[in-house]
Amino acid sequence: MDGTDNCTALTLKDPTMTDDTPRSGLQLRTLITPDGVLELSLARVAAPVPAADEVVLRVEAAPINPSDIGLLFGAADLATLAVTGSGAATVARARVPAGAMKAMAGRLGQSLPAGNEGAGVVVEAGSSPAAQALLGRTVAALGGGMYAQFRTLKAEQCLLLPEGTAAADGASCFVNPLTALGMVETMRREGHRALVHTAAASNLGQMLNRICLEDGIGLVNIVRKPEQADLLRAAGARHVCVSSAPSFTEDLTQALVDTGATIGFDATGGGTLAGQILGGMEAALNRTATEYSRYGSTTHKQVYVYGGLDTGPTTFHRNFGMSWGMGGWLLFPFLQRVGPDVAQALKQRVAAGLKTTFASGYARQVSLVEALQAEVIAAYGQRATGSKVLINPGAGL
Repeated sequence: MDGTDNCTALTLKDPTMTDDTPRSGLQLRTLITPDGVLELSLARVAAPVPAADEVVLRVEAAPINPSDIGLLFGAADLATLAVTGSGAATVARARVPAGAMKAMAGRLGQSLPAGNEGAGVVVEAGSSPAAQALLGRTVAALGGGMYAQFRTLKAEQCLLLPEGTAAADGASCFVNPLTALGMVETMRREGHRALVHTAAASNLGQMLNRICLEDGIGLVNIVRKPEQADLLRAAGARHVCVSSAPSFTEDLTQALVDTGATIGFDATGGGTLAGQILGGMEAALNRTATEYSRYGSTTHKQVYVYGGLDTGPTTFHRNFGMSWGMGGWLLFPFLQRVGPDVAQALKQRVAAGLKTTFASGYARQVSLVEALQAEVIAAYGQRATGSKVLINPGAGL
């Protein structure tokens, strides 16, 4: 990968632009070499001339979500991180443990763009009415490769933000908000009336709490630390369980009795928590059972794993009867299943509540170059509550 080009941001003379206007800018790329080295660098890339149904977006804000971190670093050991160079020639490298290389086989030698979502100003548009309607407007976009100064996208991948909305306020309006809304929609479609969520003090978890309070839905929030529980309770959460507390099993069971939750969404993935949730659901149902069954409750209990904060194996003890399910859940397949009309309705709800229900907080804003610095990577790489970072691709260049 060639990260040595010292490229500067594109200067726009006119929002309509012309075919003679350069469309190249810096983009963050991630590569794992066949010999097991992760390389993060900046490369000059060209944003293609937009087709009739496309626009060119000047990206002004793009968040680093947990799903982005998974692509950025792969299975690299960040304890081995070393940064060389400066400015647009900065390169961050880390070793991938030999035992993890098999899982990385599908991406070896490929220089990949990163960044699921972002927001900015449309600086050029194709000839279609939908594209032209976005020219000069601030939009959010879900298109991948958003850690870049410019992106050419389909107009349908963009969401027009309300007048006066800053790009930073709309940068996170897809992944976390639609994931939270998708969990509630999945709950309803599968016939449940309340839900459980882990890593509940995250940006996504706080959004889900606000949605459930607005919609009158029972929500059991699971966090790791007492201070995270305090944060959620201060935001109105009614049922918060601390997984590190000695009373966790009883607290969880009682919260499940109170809410009737029979579906959960687990961000940790590895470990025993998903199984503990199923076991708690069974215990809660048995407290109101009128007769004994050796097969357990006939009420279906479901836990979906949607994250991998714990990269170890998922383990569980089957103490939850025979009516249960555990599976994976991802936003994009969900949106495909529900169809464009439902997806659009969810997006419009997000746009209407960007500064309230779906507001995101960031620990800091950084440039593309700063996103490759060791101390910044150490902050966002740990995926801790309150450490979310927003990239401004045009800053400092």
